[in-house]
Amino acid sequence: MTTTISADGTKIAYTRAGSGPALVLVDGAMCYRGSSPNDALAKELAAHFTVYTYDRRGKGESGDTGPYAVEREVEDLAAIVKEAGGEVFLFGISSGVALALEAAPGLPVRKLALYEPPFIVDGTRPRVPEGYAARLNQALKEDKRGKAVKMFMTEGVGLSGAMVAMMRIMPFWPKLKRVAHTLPYDTAMVIDHQAGKPLPAAWPEVKVPALVIDGGRSPDWMRNGVASLAKVLPSAEYRTLPGQTHIVKAAALAPVLKEFFLA
Repeated sequence: MTTTISADGTKIAYTRAGSGPALVLVDGAMCYRGSSPNDALAKELAAHFTVYTYDRRGKGESGDTGPYAVEREVEDLAAIVKEAGGEVFLFGISSGVALALEAAPGLPVRKLALYEPPFIVDGTRPRVPEGYAARLNQALKEDKRGKAVKMFMTEGVGLSGAMVAMMRIMPFWPKLKRVAHTLPYDTAMVIDHQAGKPLPAAWPEVKVPALVIDGGRSPDWMRNGVASLAKVLPSAEYRTLPGQTHIVKAAALAPVLKEFFLA
């Protein structure tokens, strides 16, 4: 493990692998090194890039200095970019897309790739309920981590109660509970785009070339959000990976990223 120090003094743990141009991978909610789809993706891409994966604030082996603000996570990512030597390619997945979009305008990002942000832009699924963020924080304040994860999965992600009940008996459930305290962090990044309303007409701050990707088997609400994002970014290409879902396979995603970043 290697660490760097963010602007507020928080330790941020990261892993570097491979050789070539620098590529930073940004995780989504509840993911960290050793428990992330970006682990497999980094292995697929290490032959072509120097790949940086890191534990976002409060997860894995990184610190968690309070109080939380989205700006602190932008500073964390900036610290990783500095470790990478300057200009980087940047990839974000799920709620990590929102962080990448927030950070990219102020960082030396050459190109930006984004996979399935959980934006709800129409009526194809219910919006995240009013008061969700406050109830999530209250559950965590009462140390009801399992309740918070269930709330995130049902109200935030949109899974059925029956599916979440099955998840609670799976071996990975304790891992989810372990990072439940970071759910409000991801919620803060995406909640403004989960109300069933169109995205802003333009996203002019992000000027670099962007690739916006979804899976062909993902639900309509998510694919509609991805397509909408591609339209409002100034210089974006939209791609669909046939047969893929939100749990995208690294072998399907890596060649697309390699082609885009190295073109």
